[in-house]
Amino acid sequence: MVKNEDDLVIKGLNGNAYGITDWAHQQLASSLNIPKRYYDRMKVEYPELLEQNVNAWFKREPEKNRLVRTLDNKVRAFLSDSYRPLDNFDLAATVIPIISEGQCTIRSCALTETHMYIKASQKMMTAEVLKGDIVEAGIVISNSEVGAGAVKVEPLILRLVCLNGMIAADRSLRKYHVGKGIEADLDMRILTTEARQADDKAFWLKVRDIVKSAFNETFFMETVSKMRGATENKIINPNVVEVIENLQEKYLLTDKVGQNIMQHLIAGGDLSQYGLLNAATRASQDSEDYTEATELERLGGKVLELSRKDWSEIAA
Repeated sequence: MVKNEDDLVIKGLNGNAYGITDWAHQQLASSLNIPKRYYDRMKVEYPELLEQNVNAWFKREPEKNRLVRTLDNKVRAFLSDSYRPLDNFDLAATVIPIISEGQCTIRSCALTETHMYIKASQKMMTAEVLKGDIVEAGIVISNSEVGAGAVKVEPLILRLVCLNGMIAADRSLRKYHVGKGIEADLDMRILTTEARQADDKAFWLKVRDIVKSAFNETFFMETVSKMRGATENKIINPNVVEVIENLQEKYLLTDKVGQNIMQHLIAGGDLSQYGLLNAATRASQDSEDYTEATELERLGGKVLELSRKDWSEIAA
């Protein structure tokens, strides 16, 4: 790492200078065991000191091999050499034809610094939770090429009255980008390119089959039945602020997110478990960060799956 004008860059073996994304800075700090708060302070207030720290620790561990992913002359990921890339392009090429064949509607998609998302729903699979409150079966497909998460295929329940989406994450497929491949004793570092490509092809075939079967009517109706049951679980505590504080504490939510959820809970007028999960998913529409919005859609699914004891601790 070197100081280049007003910024820090990494120089490649060819002498080219690469900028560093915020996510790659975070991975650098973690890899070198530099506390993130101290790393960020040096980056802002004393970049020359950060340069010295990073380079000193690199020299201390020269034997370590690392995978550095770049795009547009920027380092976007700083990873272990055992990291197994599963690229967004390959995922999109696998799933988009299946979504099209299934006559699905793509509700939204995004490519962020750390993730790719595709969200779609199937108009042919709907149900009524309450009178006039129609929900539609959907799917969320996501991936991170830079070590920020797994390949995921998750069921989505879309509420048509306000287009809130709830992700039922407990039924998801996850494939982490780890160096051990599909089998526990398979080390990807010793495989030839041909073997890796064959292994990837087998994985994408599995993803294809899972996406094809994602619109499972039995699971969809089971989830709708849970949502109907959630309408009967009332918020007993008359202090709504305290209820939201309990929710924030359980799921480590920021005050801003908590305020948004409380506003939508009160505005919706439904002081029940169903009303709370809808307030969480409605708050996702307030976020300008697509990843944060998706996490709030997952939060809705977590609220739905709360045990009786956990629900009582939040709402009683």
